[in-house]
Amino acid sequence: MNIERNDIAVITGGGSGLGKAFGEEAARRGMRVVIADIEKDSMKQTVEELREQGATAIGVHTDVTDSASVEALSETVADRFGIPNLVFNNAGVASGGPIWESTEKDWKWVCAVNVDGVANGVRTFTPRMLEAAKKDPRYKGCVVNTASMAGLVTAPGMGIYSVSKHAVIALSECLYHDLELMGDQVTTAVLCPSYVTTNISQSYRNRPADLANDKGPTKAQLATQAISSKDLANGSLSAAEVARITFEAIGNGRFYIYPSPELLPIVKNRLDHIAHGTNPDIPYDEIPMFKERRDQLQAALSN
Repeated sequence: MNIERNDIAVITGGGSGLGKAFGEEAARRGMRVVIADIEKDSMKQTVEELREQGATAIGVHTDVTDSASVEALSETVADRFGIPNLVFNNAGVASGGPIWESTEKDWKWVCAVNVDGVANGVRTFTPRMLEAAKKDPRYKGCVVNTASMAGLVTAPGMGIYSVSKHAVIALSECLYHDLELMGDQVTTAVLCPSYVTTNISQSYRNRPADLANDKGPTKAQLATQAISSKDLANGSLSAAEVARITFEAIGNGRFYIYPSPELLPIVKNRLDHIAHGTNPDIPYDEIPMFKERRDQLQAALSN
């Protein structure tokens, strides 16, 4: 779809990381920007920065795990600007470690944000976008869901995060097929970045008190956090670069958005094992970051 000046972009998790970069790229293109985030301070700061750059931007405090909060977000957007053209279901959190060490509260927290949060955004905004398309043949819209390369590959210690991102990809593909039945004015895309320098490794800062664990992380979980933080800090792409790639892909009508296509051979390796019914196998010697993750987890588990 063509992105035009004064189009409207709504971004969950927009106060920092990839979400903030999406907001900055949208503003650069002359869009009106809505920053939705559970962190009020970062949300306000991002909105202020966008306005200083000359953008029309507002912030809406939003908890994506709460459907009523997402509904309130959509009503605010409609009242202030109208029906959005781009909806980024981007808010996400991370947790790792051996999958058997993840607690019930870990599962509830990660899946509530990463899966329910996307579903709430899709369920709330898509009908409004389809209605806008029905009323105006010039209207164009796209729902962009942030998944991850972790939604296409599996590795030690990726646990809940990988499960949640696999769900986002499946949800997005189903949405793509469903929207095809409705015409071509409203589309969808799924973003699958690899490691990007963001603060997602500190996402526990927004973890609800009622979903906090009674005990601290295990040695293996701490090892996973450490290696993940290192990989994020050494990400091959910045958030701004991923945002630019994402907007270009939307403009070209691409569904799968791979900012790091050099990792696709890892995906193909996995899919080949699935297609042939052979046991999962990771070519560790060809993927240093996975090898380091495996070795550090193995060492933590043996202590």
